Formats: sequence, C-alpha cells, structure tokens
Amino acid sequence: MQMRQTSQSSQVRFKKILSYLVMSLIGIVLLIPLLWMVFTSLKPMEEIVRYPPTFFPEEINIANYWETINAFPFWQYAKNTLFITILVVIGNVLSNSFIAYGFAKLTFPAKNLMFALVLSTMMIPGFVTMIPQYVLFSKIGWVGTYLPLIVPSFFGSAFNIFLMRQFYLSVNNELIEAAKMDGANHLYIWSRLMIPLTKPALITIAINAFNGAWNDFLGPLLYIQNQEQYTLQIGLQVFQNQSTTQWNYLMAGATLVLLPTIVLFFIAQRYFIEGMDLTGGSKG
Repeated sequence: MQMRQTSQSSQVRFKKILSYLVMSLIGIVLLIPLLWMVFTSLKPMEEIVRYPPTFFPEEINIANYWETINAFPFWQYAKNTLFITILVVIGNVLSNSFIAYGFAKLTFPAKNLMFALVLSTMMIPGFVTMIPQYVLFSKIGWVGTYLPLIVPSFFGSAFNIFLMRQFYLSVNNELIEAAKMDGANHLYIWSRLMIPLTKPALITIAINAFNGAWNDFLGPLLYIQNQEQYTLQIGLQVFQNQSTTQWNYLMAGATLVLLPTIVLFFIAQRYFIEGMDLTGGSKG
C-alpha cells in the first residue's frame, strides 16, 4: 500500500515538473520577439544591419532612448495617450459594472432576451461597424476630437458586461435584501456594496481597457487630424515615415510605449487571474 502511494506521488510530481517545463518553454518562445525588440533598441545601427545578425547586443547603446524621445514630441503624445486611456478606463469600469448589476440583480421584462442581444454583439466584427460609426461621428462633428475614442467606453461592452454579471451572480442576495431593509437604493448598493466585493473583476476590466486604449492605432488614425493631438502609436508611425527607418530608434520607441502595459500587468496580475475566474464560489 505504501509503495503504491509512493508511486502515485512520484507520478504526480513528474506530471507537475513536466507541465512546468512545457509552460516554461512556451513562455520563452513567446518572449523571444519581445527580447529581440529590447536588444535591438540597445544596438547601434551598424550592428543591426550586420549579417549574420546577432541576438545579444555587443555594444549597449542607452543613448538610443534619448535620441528617440528627442526625435519627435514623445512627451506630448504620451500625455495625449494617457489622457484618453484614463477616461476610457473610467468609462469601462463604471458602465460595465453598472449595466451588469442590472442584468444580475434586477428583475424587469425581457431581461434574458436583452442580455442575449448584448452577447450577440460579440459576434459582429469591429470592421463591420467601423464605417457606420465614422459616418455617425462625422455627422455630429466629433471627427478631429477625442470624443469618438472616449465616449463609446461609457456605454459598456458585451464581454465586460458578461464578466461582471458572472461576478455579481456569485454575491449572495441576502446582502442586497439586508441593505434594502436598511433603506439603501440600488445605486447605493451598487456603489458601496457590489463594487468592493467584485474588485478583481473591475481590475481585470481596467487592465483590458488600459491595454486597448494605450495600444490603439486604428481609432486615433481615423479620428485625430491635428498633429498636436496624436497618440504615441500614431507618433511612432509618423516618426518611421518621416525618415529612413532607424530600427534602433524605432525599437526603443516601441519598448517605451510597451513598458507601461508590462508594468501594469505585473503589478495587477494576481487580480487579473482572479478576475478571469468565472467559476468562483459565492461572495459575501
């Protein structure tokens, strides 16, 4: 009996080690493009165009980053991007949590049908609605402003509504009934009770919204016309087109643009993993 248990524990340990090795190899493969970008940003141009190419830089050139920052209005574009991103994150967190609370805890006619219609919008590719949205924003005079990039985030998105609804369903209804008996309305219950209990899901939505807004290229390309309003993604493209491509400067700029996303994910990765767990137990 003891030998059988020892054999089973050895098999379990072997499977864990094997799974860790496989995941580590997959992670290394996925990191190679990122590492190539970072290492290229540290090389002089002569080393980049050398054949055969080298993976690790033979000469580390930190000055590439300063040259990139000074080559175009980096800080102005960063401020524009941060302004849009903050408002998009706020809009996504507030709208999706508020709408999901209604679908999860309120009772009204055709609620399930309306929720099914919301989910069905996930099957519509974004390129299908791109032209109608542009025509709409053009007719109301929003083209050339940040409004088409910010305002839609205050009307929710299907996946985030679904994610928040699943979390709200895991909250015990007894808490809501007790709050109602104390005289609380639904707005108070949503803001003071439900939001603190669903913090992992809210942080997950905030991370996704930050990534989407910070890395958005097509939206600013369509709607922003004034060069002073450009975002970092548009600025990098303009910087590439204005002169012969200096790959070390371009990779340095791409690394700087990507850095906030990486830092944010590592800071909030615990909440992100919890937020994507749709099968958790009841809360409260």
